[in-house]
Amino acid sequence: MSMLRHYVSASVLLVFATVVALVVANLPLTKDWYQTFFQQEVSLSIGSFNLFAHGGESMSLAAFINDFLMAIFFLSVGLEIKREVLCGELSSVKKALLPVIGACGGMIVPVIIFFCVVYGDATMERGMAIPMATDIAFSLGCLSVFSKRVPMGLKIFLAALAVADDLGGIIVIAIKYTEHLSYLYLAAAAAFTALCAIGNWRGVRTKTFYLAVGIALWFCMLNSGIHATIAGVVLAFCIPANLGRGTRYYIERIRDIVNTYPDIEVSEADRNKPNVISEEDIQRLRGIEVASDHLISPLQDLEDSLKNVVNYFIIPVFAFANAGVCFDGMSLMNLFSGVGLGVFLGLLAGKFLGVLSFSWVGIKLGVVQMPRHANWKSFASVCMLCGIGFTVSMFIAELSYGPIRATELLNNAKLGILCGTVASALVGVCLLHLTFPSEAQMEQWREEEE
Repeated sequence: MSMLRHYVSASVLLVFATVVALVVANLPLTKDWYQTFFQQEVSLSIGSFNLFAHGGESMSLAAFINDFLMAIFFLSVGLEIKREVLCGELSSVKKALLPVIGACGGMIVPVIIFFCVVYGDATMERGMAIPMATDIAFSLGCLSVFSKRVPMGLKIFLAALAVADDLGGIIVIAIKYTEHLSYLYLAAAAAFTALCAIGNWRGVRTKTFYLAVGIALWFCMLNSGIHATIAGVVLAFCIPANLGRGTRYYIERIRDIVNTYPDIEVSEADRNKPNVISEEDIQRLRGIEVASDHLISPLQDLEDSLKNVVNYFIIPVFAFANAGVCFDGMSLMNLFSGVGLGVFLGLLAGKFLGVLSFSWVGIKLGVVQMPRHANWKSFASVCMLCGIGFTVSMFIAELSYGPIRATELLNNAKLGILCGTVASALVGVCLLHLTFPSEAQMEQWREEEE
């Protein structure tokens, strides 16, 4: 439930940033400012070295957001994927198979639909991967509207599917959007990756070490030809998920320190007095603090630290920078042909048909089971929410058409993403209302399980 509440607030902020971007990009007084603002240069220089330089030129603010801030986003995604693979909903074949099968269908069918719509135009075909993604914040935000009526199995299925979907998107970005390789920078990136892996193997648990090496890895990846955001995922998989000496050691250490404290009686009058403790007690408290910190693995600690930064800053900033489609010279007719139609149908129909059909085959063959307390109607309703693709879809659209400066195609892709996401959300919410069990039925199931 706390996860759902977290994604609700994040999705609300994402919607707000998107609406503001659309308004600013189309108001006569602000649209020129919007177009030029993100072209400002960003640099962090020491002498002649500029961290935010690519090909000898400083990054624009738009590139900084899409290449650096989104690398942090993908670091967070990578940490989540690693946690789910190690001990979450993707940690066993039995747990992972249904969402992975559904995610495969949700990636393959939208690509086929997009390819059929734009077939024969090589430039348009660059965007085939755009409708592959499911936005976890938006989709779980919509699902949370029915929080008391949602079977737990369907919540887990949607969250795990979105994670598997993100992994597929990362693989596509790494393979499809790599063009010219610099083997020198690629070798340097491999060396920094090896350094992180060795640090993990040798028991280095300091986050500062991994983040410092990660920045160097990101710079090398940026200049290697592989998209820089992949550095975030590579770094995530190198960060330790275990504890240095095990949980029991640190729990016992905390107990031993606590037991050294004498019994102290505090009167009501003492509560308002300045609190001054001895140097010995300060050391005890610091010992407890250090032991407590070691009870959380570096992976989980960093994932928790990044969560608010990513959801309440990076993603809204990304949305504001990329969702501002200027509608001058555009109409809804752009949704009935080319890239706009391919993305719109890929999200609205492709994601739904792909996830549902692949899952249906797996369930009918007996390979996987339907989530507990779900039926085909409620399962299909959740599959419709998979068409809510925003953050990663927008990102892939920029990778597809931004570098070749195909502004019209990029705007059409963004229009398809916005309309496909909104349509999937509206249809999905209506279907959820009609197909989910009542609160009384859910309460009865919970009582029976207890």
